[in-house]
Amino acid sequence: MKLLRIVTLWMMSVPLLAQPGGPDAALWDSLVKRHVNEEARVDYGRWKREGLAELDAFLAQVAEPWPAGMEASARKAALINAYNALTVRWVLTHYPVQSIMKTPNPFRAARHTVDGRKLSLDAVESQLRKMGDPRVHSVLVCAARSCPPLRREAYTAERLETQLDDNTRVWLANAKLNEFAPERNAAAVSSIFKWYKGDFGTEQQLRAFLARYSPEGRGEFLLQPKAKLAFNDYDWGLNDASIVGKGYTQWRLYWDVATHYPPVGLGALALLGAALGGVWWVWAVRRTRAA
Repeated sequence: MKLLRIVTLWMMSVPLLAQPGGPDAALWDSLVKRHVNEEARVDYGRWKREGLAELDAFLAQVAEPWPAGMEASARKAALINAYNALTVRWVLTHYPVQSIMKTPNPFRAARHTVDGRKLSLDAVESQLRKMGDPRVHSVLVCAARSCPPLRREAYTAERLETQLDDNTRVWLANAKLNEFAPERNAAAVSSIFKWYKGDFGTEQQLRAFLARYSPEGRGEFLLQPKAKLAFNDYDWGLNDASIVGKGYTQWRLYWDVATHYPPVGLGALALLGAALGGVWWVWAVRRTRAA
């Protein structure tokens, strides 16, 4: 009887012990440690050869319904890991590719399953933005060379605040992406701060954010009203550890958006057609008059 009671109590406890807390961050942690280098570049070639099964195992957990009672920090960390993992998987599906923008409708198509629902990458991002923490823009990596750094560890609820602060500072300290020049009273930062300006609050709140997380306080001058703030062009070349994606031009981006990103692409092609038609019409009129 005593043995039966012990076994019964153990069996009753198993569901509680085994109840999932969302996707296992350890799986993602292991993958990024192996396939992301110290410059936050991704070795997509090796990942495609050696790590697809593990990535798909992690994404299978991402796809399952998550516990309804997840703490806010746990859900935020899980969504960040999910976004980055899904982006990597989409790139690997098409790799080698010069840019994620050369793939079909990469951000708006609801092709991914997260927490039991079909979502787009934009929809996952929107869930995070609604949490009201602008630091999420420093950790969501869209597979571009101008993206914030892909962290070489998984985000976890226990360390999330520290990780968000650290990744924001590392991102702003990258002089190739963000430049703070107090001697010129000017800064040039990522276009992300322009695209999502509303998430940072007012103009002064954005400047305060940049000043707070800038390297060694070099952005504190931005709190002065006459300080100049500009935004850098965004390099959409693939954030690959090899030369894949290097030299991806703005003109190439425009063409890829037009051909791979409906309905924006259809509108862009229509405008291009109208512009070319206008040029042809002017040329034809001038030629007729010359005759």
